[in-house]
Amino acid sequence: MDRYYFRGRIMPLVKNNIDTDQIMPARFCYKPTRRGHDQSVFGDWREDPDFIINHPDYQRATILVTGREFATGSSREFAVWGLKDWGFKVVIAPSFGDIFYKNAAINDLLP
Repeated sequence: MDRYYFRGRIMPLVKNNIDTDQIMPARFCYKPTRRGHDQSVFGDWREDPDFIINHPDYQRATILVTGREFATGSSREFAVWGLKDWGFKVVIAPSFGDIFYKNAAINDLLP
């Protein structure tokens, strides 16, 4: 059996039940492209200067580790696009929203 490894910087987001509207608030879903969403990901939470994504140690994070039921809710493909644009390549969570899981795989974001 082949094994594949991925190395990168981890950003721990220790929260459960993060839905797609929290990942990419609707007001940021206006660009009809797959690129240009990096500054909108977690848009509402980023307004708090203490939110983890604002910390300099996580500016180049490529692995997001989070709680259960990540990316549930609407089928917002912008959530996947924003995470990818930020630089995440992998999202590790105990469980995912079904639609997000499929969208992530289609868009080369490893859930």
